[in-house]
Amino acid sequence: MSMLTPPGMGGKYRITGDRYPRMRRPRNRRRIVVAAIAAVVALGLAGWGTVQLIDVFSGDGETTTAGRKTDCKPVPGASAQPVVMLRPAQITVNVYNATPRGGLAKTAADELKARGFTIGKVGNATAAYDKKVPSAGLLLGSPTAVKGSFQVLGTQVKGTTSKTDTRKTADVDLILGTAFTTLAPKPAADAALAALAKPAPVPSGKC
Repeated sequence: MSMLTPPGMGGKYRITGDRYPRMRRPRNRRRIVVAAIAAVVALGLAGWGTVQLIDVFSGDGETTTAGRKTDCKPVPGASAQPVVMLRPAQITVNVYNATPRGGLAKTAADELKARGFTIGKVGNATAAYDKKVPSAGLLLGSPTAVKGSFQVLGTQVKGTTSKTDTRKTADVDLILGTAFTTLAPKPAADAALAALAKPAPVPSGKC
């Protein structure tokens, strides 16, 4: 009989060997580690969801369906483009016809004059542009006209392109092209001029 067998016990209760038997199964450490990781992940997701909900209901800027801000408050005084200070009367326009249709330059010039523009020369386009302007019109002038006269005159003719040259004067050429039919309707042109004078604010980019 083993020394581990209590006195008076034998038979099927007899304990053999020199070690006590284990009374419970060893813990599975892998399961414990996995459970701990899962708990940490769940807590992280819950916290992230709470932050997104706060962003959605905070009311600052536009939000996506995920709750992230996609727009910011505009900066006071900032604008999408330079404010155009020129009035039509301050712009001298030379109107040239680059199409086979006769009388087009004079008709367009008369309408531009009625809208307040100062008219310079009127006639047919030079050989460099005659029948070579596929758009509704080409605005031609000095580099200083790009953010001034071109913007104002461009509101009167839809579909124009622009090009600069080496002239030193402030006048601008409007060369009527193949796609030209008529000037933009006056209400639409007036609305475009008003938009140039009061451009939309630019977002700050910081939320």
